[in-house]
Amino acid sequence: MHSMGSLLRNYFLWLFVFCASGMTLRAQVAAPPAPGSSTIPLSRIPRVHRAPKLADFLEDHAREAELSVSDFREYQPGDGIPATEPTTAYLSYDDQNLYVVFVCHDDPAQVRAHLSKREDFDQDDGVGILLDTFRDFHRAYYFASNALGVQADAIYTEGQGYDFSFDTVWENEGRVTKDGYVVWFSIPFKSLRFSHAPEQTWGIAVYRAIVRKNEYDYWPYITQRAEGITQQFAPAGGFERISPGRNMQFIPYGLLAGNHFLDQPNPPNAQAPPVFRDAFEHRAGLDAKFVVKDALTFDVTLNPDFSQVESNDPQVTVNQRFAVFFPEKRPFFIENAGFFATPLNLFFSRQIADPQFGARVTGKLGQWTLGALLIDDRQPGRRFRGGPYDTRAADGVVRVTREFGKQSFLGGFFSSRDFADTSNRIASLDTRLKFSQNWILYGQMAHSWTRQDQNLPQLCQQSTATAQGPGSQQGNASEAQLDYLGRHWNLTSKYDDISPNFCAELGFIPRTDIRQAQQVVDYFWRPEKSKIVDFGPLTRGLVNWNRNGQIQDWEADLGFQIDLTRQTSFYATRSEVYELFAGLGFRKHASLAGFATAPKNWLALNGQFTTGIQENYFPGPGVVPAQAFLGNLKRINLGFTLRPSSRFRFDETYIYYRLGGRAGTTPAGFSPGQNILNNHLTRSKLNYQFSREFSLRLILDYNATLANGGLVDLQRELGSFLGGPTQPTKHFTGDVLFTYLLHPGTALYAGYTDNYTNLSLDPAASSGVGLLHSPTTGTGRVFFVKFSYLLRY
Repeated sequence: MHSMGSLLRNYFLWLFVFCASGMTLRAQVAAPPAPGSSTIPLSRIPRVHRAPKLADFLEDHAREAELSVSDFREYQPGDGIPATEPTTAYLSYDDQNLYVVFVCHDDPAQVRAHLSKREDFDQDDGVGILLDTFRDFHRAYYFASNALGVQADAIYTEGQGYDFSFDTVWENEGRVTKDGYVVWFSIPFKSLRFSHAPEQTWGIAVYRAIVRKNEYDYWPYITQRAEGITQQFAPAGGFERISPGRNMQFIPYGLLAGNHFLDQPNPPNAQAPPVFRDAFEHRAGLDAKFVVKDALTFDVTLNPDFSQVESNDPQVTVNQRFAVFFPEKRPFFIENAGFFATPLNLFFSRQIADPQFGARVTGKLGQWTLGALLIDDRQPGRRFRGGPYDTRAADGVVRVTREFGKQSFLGGFFSSRDFADTSNRIASLDTRLKFSQNWILYGQMAHSWTRQDQNLPQLCQQSTATAQGPGSQQGNASEAQLDYLGRHWNLTSKYDDISPNFCAELGFIPRTDIRQAQQVVDYFWRPEKSKIVDFGPLTRGLVNWNRNGQIQDWEADLGFQIDLTRQTSFYATRSEVYELFAGLGFRKHASLAGFATAPKNWLALNGQFTTGIQENYFPGPGVVPAQAFLGNLKRINLGFTLRPSSRFRFDETYIYYRLGGRAGTTPAGFSPGQNILNNHLTRSKLNYQFSREFSLRLILDYNATLANGGLVDLQRELGSFLGGPTQPTKHFTGDVLFTYLLHPGTALYAGYTDNYTNLSLDPAASSGVGLLHSPTTGTGRVFFVKFSYLLRY
């Protein structure tokens, strides 16, 4: 195995140097210089006294002056060739708003458009505009709509992509016509941040998506031959005497909820048996927003609204060596989350469970960007009612960056979490350096200081050093990543070094004590005028040592992908893997094949099948000696979407995960082929859109874990439930939600959730609960009504 490690080490060193030189690969993708704002003449957007309306374009009414652009060029699948369908965008502005109207020619029978909830039209045709209001070539506002006027908005940041947590107030309308469709935008300057200069020039790009052709068209011409898009925007001037105004926002909210749930003490106590309880909750709070110097946003919150109406998508969480990542969905945290992002995930807001007060500042001043958050968390102290540790945690995060050069920046990060006598602090420096059109280097160095308390749970359970007990510890983490991003080649060389003592209580760092190198090399051919959009091989290699120089993992993947029109993709991958776990080395492999397609306006399908070998990380009491062992892995992911009408959407998801006995590795006393663990997850999701504002959503979730108790330890697999040793292995949840969303900030929600498991009250059991065959016991029932209203000045 050491010879394999030496071979991989030499391979990564050679490949990293080879990619860094770039000579051979760049020669193969030689292309004309990428379009950029310096080569595009300045366009002036005229000021109007009468705002344009959708009817003006539907009925050919007289209009005031406007900037008209129609030379849309393909970004994908072609590169710079004229768009297959004619599009014209008309731009103008007045004292309060920027107006954009798209006139899109097409066969109306071919236009894909559905009436759906906000930001849920990924399978639809649409149009949009990107606005680099500071013209810093780093980030831009994104506003988009489908042909029926369903909105989406986001912040695009170079190196991070689109952040759809950004929601703001703007108006639009859309109409399918006999010649295609027309969409009208009205974007208030109050919803944007920009400098306070008396005359301004912004970077602007407008686009159109024709999904049945996998086609994305832009004006001005934007190419994939260059990494990044904001430097390719067209300069647009003519903005004079505009301002967001005072721009103060207040969002009061109220929540009423009734709960019926099974309550079992933690830890189990004979004097306090599990019982069903009822509770009534009423809560009110306020979020406020203030804008200073047109660019800096201050948010304060009192008893913040952290109830989430979006549920987590189903994921396999059994037989996972490391924590499974579930994205943040709470409104306060997802807004402007990009201001706190770094290459290492040092701030993961789901670590803050139950805050009461919070304040945040985000924004941009010149070439500086700032994000700062101060908030409390009542959750840690709830385990110590009435004791000396019945207090709350104080959390703070600060992120500052200085932009320079060609889309480069230098950033600093600091976070702190204090609870009782424990604390965790992190300081970090990071950078993004863009050397040319295609080469980008990311780097980060971080240091953590952690103070433990012997009377409290240890911080950062993934750290091997915390076993040393109370006291202080320090740790380091670093990451370097070199990317080449082009139209054909995509290359990534990445190196992570995280010490055993590194601890990020407010972050998501599932593994420490690693020195890990990764290399990804992909190449895509892109034939012109073909139903094949692109195709090519995918390769990935990884090798990981601990601080003692011992190989922990290595992996080699070889795959192939082909993308076709009608949003169709096929892919296959073969992986060879070595993993060291609990002092034992395991040799594994996996074969994967999958597809996704949307052949019709009303139908989308996806599927993935995996077969291979994987460890059983948590052996049961029948395994002697008690150590991990290999089993046969099968995993199936299937899903489809039906949209029989423009208002109706039905999504079905099924995930099957099985680990079975394997000849030669199955423990003594058990036969090969015997079931170790089966996990079935299904989700049925129905959404009916009565109007753009009003919708009904129904979700039915089922999660069943069927396991051989002698081969797998379900106590460790499923974690503590209700504080007792008896674990529910089957869950069924029904979730109904009525939503009236007038615009972001003003909404009415009415929801009902009912959760069933296969638990039953059993006084004879040590924990007071027993197991049934089916999930027929209601263990959690909630009905809630929530209302919020945006006051904007």
